[in-house]
Amino acid sequence: MFGFAELASLDYFGHMRRGLIERFASRGREALVFVCEVHPTASIRRRGAKLATLIRASCTQDGGPIHIVGHSTGGLDARIVASPSTHLSDDPDLLRFIPRLCSVTTLNTPHFGTPLAAFFATVSGQRVLYALSALTVAVLKLGALPMATASALVAAFGRVTFGDMELRFLESTIDKLIRVLDEAASRDLRAWLKELRDDQGAMVQLSPEAMDLFQAGVRDRDHVRYQSVATYAPAPTPRSWLAIRSPWAAASTAIFAALCTLTARLDERYPCAPSDGSSERQIKGLLGELPPPGSSDGVVPLVSQVWGDLIWCGKADHLDAVGHFTGPDGHHDWLASGAGFNKTRFDVILDQIVSGMIVSEDRGFTSQGWNG
Repeated sequence: MFGFAELASLDYFGHMRRGLIERFASRGREALVFVCEVHPTASIRRRGAKLATLIRASCTQDGGPIHIVGHSTGGLDARIVASPSTHLSDDPDLLRFIPRLCSVTTLNTPHFGTPLAAFFATVSGQRVLYALSALTVAVLKLGALPMATASALVAAFGRVTFGDMELRFLESTIDKLIRVLDEAASRDLRAWLKELRDDQGAMVQLSPEAMDLFQAGVRDRDHVRYQSVATYAPAPTPRSWLAIRSPWAAASTAIFAALCTLTARLDERYPCAPSDGSSERQIKGLLGELPPPGSSDGVVPLVSQVWGDLIWCGKADHLDAVGHFTGPDGHHDWLASGAGFNKTRFDVILDQIVSGMIVSEDRGFTSQGWNG
């Protein structure tokens, strides 16, 4: 929901891309990794068509295997491209690469929707999404926020009702924040935010009710391996507030607490999970127990993130799993979620992803798909 490819000189998936390339190289295989620039909140079908176009344009003629990795909504883009039951374009040549597709990996993807999307689809929610998206770029670029801005955000996100007064105050604060960036970064960010405001198709589609229809129409492809990464963060408690040591940490904790509260508003009719309990079984199989009901990464319910083989499950917030956590090698965090995610866990996730990809390649495939 807050992602991009490259913006304001920030490479959003840089840590993930480098990690994948290194792991393939350590196994004696060369990997070419391309990041697809898609509209952050456009409809899944439009985003999927753009993803398919990039794959067709970038895949070489060597007949080698193709893998798709999707974070958050990107995982749904990957599934709709891989599915034999959906229609993306009238161009018969668009999906010519499909026989070479080996795996689809999803991280923190709302396969069964998220209540947060239903909120973001409201008028008030659109303004909050705008502010959060601006925050993501600014914090990842600056590393932290000026003290005055951080203190103002604590007040703005102190309540999750997001009344008109708080929203006006929030927008004013974000506008000041953008001005802190250098001229080029500020110009790029404003243009990106305008795109976000102009097309909100995905916010409607990611609601639990709409994803119920997605599940009915998007079928998995038989020869493709589907694997997923699911994470959750501990819900903020009074004790977590006592540990705050800086204005930005206070602002970040307030934002994360608000997101968790909204994400936990599950409807019994649309619980953001498969009805057969398969998500819970896979989660318990990896963790040995089930986290508390309503657990999420702050954006997507934990049980909504499971699709295919669950290859890693543990404590991390929505952006940790793609490298946005405090740590060495230029890692920066923007949500004080208390998950304690670190490079060791990040490396394990990457190892698991690539191992699953290698398994899917080694099974062998023909121009029609898998052979055996």
